[in-house]
Amino acid sequence: MIHQSHFITQCRSCGSSLGGIFCDLGTMAVANSYIPPECAQDFEPIYPLKARVCSQCRLVQLDTNVDAHTIFSDYAYFSSASATWLGHARRLALEMTGRLDLGPKSFVVEVASNDGYLLRNFVQARIPCLGVEPAANIAQVAQAAGIPTEVAFFGRETAERLVAAHGAADLVVANNVMAHVPDINDFAAGLALMIGRKGMISVEVPHLLRLVDGVQFDTIYHEHYLYWSLYAFEALLARHGLAVVDVERLPTHGGSLRIMARKAPSRPSAAVMAVRAEEKKRGLADEAFYTGFDERVRAVTAGLRSWIEQAVASGRKVCAYGAAAKGNTLLNAAGISAALILAVADRSPAKQGRLLPGSHVPVVTPEAMLAMHPDDILILPWNIASEIVRDMRAAGFTGRMLIAVPELKEV
Repeated sequence: MIHQSHFITQCRSCGSSLGGIFCDLGTMAVANSYIPPECAQDFEPIYPLKARVCSQCRLVQLDTNVDAHTIFSDYAYFSSASATWLGHARRLALEMTGRLDLGPKSFVVEVASNDGYLLRNFVQARIPCLGVEPAANIAQVAQAAGIPTEVAFFGRETAERLVAAHGAADLVVANNVMAHVPDINDFAAGLALMIGRKGMISVEVPHLLRLVDGVQFDTIYHEHYLYWSLYAFEALLARHGLAVVDVERLPTHGGSLRIMARKAPSRPSAAVMAVRAEEKKRGLADEAFYTGFDERVRAVTAGLRSWIEQAVASGRKVCAYGAAAKGNTLLNAAGISAALILAVADRSPAKQGRLLPGSHVPVVTPEAMLAMHPDDILILPWNIASEIVRDMRAAGFTGRMLIAVPELKEV
């Protein structure tokens, strides 16, 4: 049953009218709403999942709102579950400590700090820090590990309170949270307040250009309201007196940007100029860039559905690995359910023993999945496929391991 949601007709960033459809994925359950097995027969709300393009600033965004408090107040994603991501966070902490000369008199704030995966590095270095995390269940994990964490949604009001209590931050990190914020102007205003006159903001966002090139439609889900290019991001920051000073291309999440900003006016680096030039050359400011993506998505989902039906019909046992939100979008967009996939393995205890939203595929431990003796494993979080392949081969799995995005292939 389709649940009520708030329909959006104006850009969340600049207020202009929303233009054409970028990607229409029909209706789906919320991607991180994992289901206890005893509730398998209960009502499961579904919502429209359609991304549109702003007619002016070209920000790609969902045209519906699912309440953020419903999604994030009790969340099932723990950053520390991925060794790849822990290494990425460690390198970021070291780099920023050196770049900004952070020490015992500095102050670092991370917005959407999750389970303390990043701030643990600053705690170990005795650099004062604070996490701001809206999911109470995840914040408690960080607090238990000795990482100062406040349970709050970040915005202007929270920033004012934190600055009054602790002073401005030398560094504010906001990694992979800018997609999750329905009121993005309130969030940006909070960032501007949090850094005072001299602080630095470091933001990581999946790059829309890489999303399009890699047909990464499975990163579209209700928790992700916004999909960023540097073009759209700079327009947002300028509205709040901020300017991009540096940018770095990252391999994470299929291709991301680490964007660093300060109070305007600030001079952009050569790297900023290079990304601006790339986006201009590719036409991200023009409507034509955004057309045709939906058709490419349908080709991927049709191909996956055809393969898995043929595999199961021929007697092959198919499992999946990684109960990731992107995997839920992929399976539900392709119409794949527990009738076709025996189970999905995941190392997160918060997901084990539950069912995937929509498809109702059971989530089990990797060991339990291997005990089913699958012939094929479909890797859902393709962005960490190499890590998963390494672990599964080390555990003795000799069958096929595949990804479906941007096309079905064995890895």
